[in-house]
Amino acid sequence: MPEGDTIHYAANRIRPVLAGHVPDELRTLHPRFTADRWPERLAGRAVQAVDARGKHLLIRFEGGLAIHSHLRMTGHWSVLEDGRRWPRSARRAWLVMQRAGAEVVQFDGPVLELLTEARIRNDPRIAHLGPDVLAPEFDSERFLRRLREDDPTRPIADALIDQQTIAGIGNLWKSEGCFAAGVDPWRPTGRVSDDEALAIVEAVRPRMRRSAEQGFQRREQHVYERAGRPCPRCGATSRIRKHYQGDGNRKTFWCASCQS
Repeated sequence: MPEGDTIHYAANRIRPVLAGHVPDELRTLHPRFTADRWPERLAGRAVQAVDARGKHLLIRFEGGLAIHSHLRMTGHWSVLEDGRRWPRSARRAWLVMQRAGAEVVQFDGPVLELLTEARIRNDPRIAHLGPDVLAPEFDSERFLRRLREDDPTRPIADALIDQQTIAGIGNLWKSEGCFAAGVDPWRPTGRVSDDEALAIVEAVRPRMRRSAEQGFQRREQHVYERAGRPCPRCGATSRIRKHYQGDGNRKTFWCASCQS
């Protein structure tokens, strides 16, 4: 699933193309949008802002309308020079916006909707988000308060992907953050100190911000998807483990030797 850095990266690429401008053309290609008339409803409206909040992307138009996207497991945003070959089949494109020789394309949904600003303010998926891990100034007090309001028996790595506790962290960064901070991802949240919880967040914030600016680099993966390999820190042979965690059965990677 795309994580917060992927969404911020998409927003950072879309913003220079659309923000402050009326799209030259807007097309909704998926059959589900046939009766929604997005091109007519957004005609002549300039994009006022392109915002990322956790794993949600919002393209805000004049007149109090906004396109809301959540990519879940399958979706993808591309920003391409007009005429450049698309990275996915045209049959998988849901939305195309063109301006000044560039195309902004959303592929494979699955959450793509046109909302009013009033609805966005009251939508629990957005209104109830925890502090964004990629915010310029991270609200650590709010994060700790929400973490402590959660089930203290819940494993810390599972708690970190609860978007109401902290927005933007997913499977990759929960694993990498726990590894960097030397915290066992299976340790109950109630036995993780405030300093340790903040150390996990502070370990991933600069890496996620770099990814949001430059795109994700594979060199950032130290344990994620490296099950069975030696630990890059302690060198224990075949000690990186993988197991599924939480109600969502989400995969977690860790070194059983040096994460205590």
